[in-house]
Amino acid sequence: MLAGMGLLLDSFWRALAYCLHKRVIAWSLLPLLAMALLTWVLGYFFWADAVQRVQNLLDGVGWLHSIWVWLQEHGMSYASEVVASIFVVLGATPVLVVVTLLFAGLFMAPVLTSLVAEKRFAQLEKKHGASTVASVLWSGGSTLIALLALLVTLPLWVFPPLMLVVAPLIWGWLTYRVMAFDALAEHASKDERRNLFVRYRMSLILMGIICGYLGAAPGIVWVSGLVFLAAFWILIPIAIWIYALVFAFSALWFAHFCLSALEQMRAQSTPQAADPKVPFAHDVADTAQITR
Repeated sequence: MLAGMGLLLDSFWRALAYCLHKRVIAWSLLPLLAMALLTWVLGYFFWADAVQRVQNLLDGVGWLHSIWVWLQEHGMSYASEVVASIFVVLGATPVLVVVTLLFAGLFMAPVLTSLVAEKRFAQLEKKHGASTVASVLWSGGSTLIALLALLVTLPLWVFPPLMLVVAPLIWGWLTYRVMAFDALAEHASKDERRNLFVRYRMSLILMGIICGYLGAAPGIVWVSGLVFLAAFWILIPIAIWIYALVFAFSALWFAHFCLSALEQMRAQSTPQAADPKVPFAHDVADTAQITR
């Protein structure tokens, strides 16, 4: 576990440094464009109707209706609409996050993993343990499970403390599954990938949870865009770009960690000539000296 933590911290700082690479910055902008387009399409066709439906639900709750009436009497007639808008954003954000993660897993993560491999692990043998189809199926299956988990746990989101725990756990599990698989897909064999998943499971899950909380942070910027309407068109793109950058960092972190762990595992499994565990190693050395 200590070795895993040392590797975790080392890969963390390396991933931060790689986020300043021009190629990483360029790739982080592509999901921004895609997500901006998706957000505009969804907002154009569904925003008003979604807010109206949520507002009707809120108005139908007895004790909330009393609050709305009190706020209207004090000149805040738009309070229920603002709250409904916030709920719509909080409900739509997980879907946007999942789409971004899937996009990152399919396109960004392999490119960033190749960047890490090119810079640090050029000598690491590629065993091609997973094909592109396998990666897509793995990411898609994991995403589907995460979405089902979100739907099942959605009632718990009413309680703020649980919302701050459940959602990052789900994102963490999904991030760990997708990013670790993609990081090892080209270099590790199937057996090596399974062994690494077992050996470093706790470290990988911890990394995923941290990335899950980092992925939840841009939601604050997103909601701020609704509260401060004048800055809406500035804050929302910033939030989307932060999402993309967080996923880029996550891919880099998992790439550094997984490839370094793979390199160490192979080094440990390769017998050395002077290793006493190697049969007849000393006998061969003695025979060579006698022959001379």
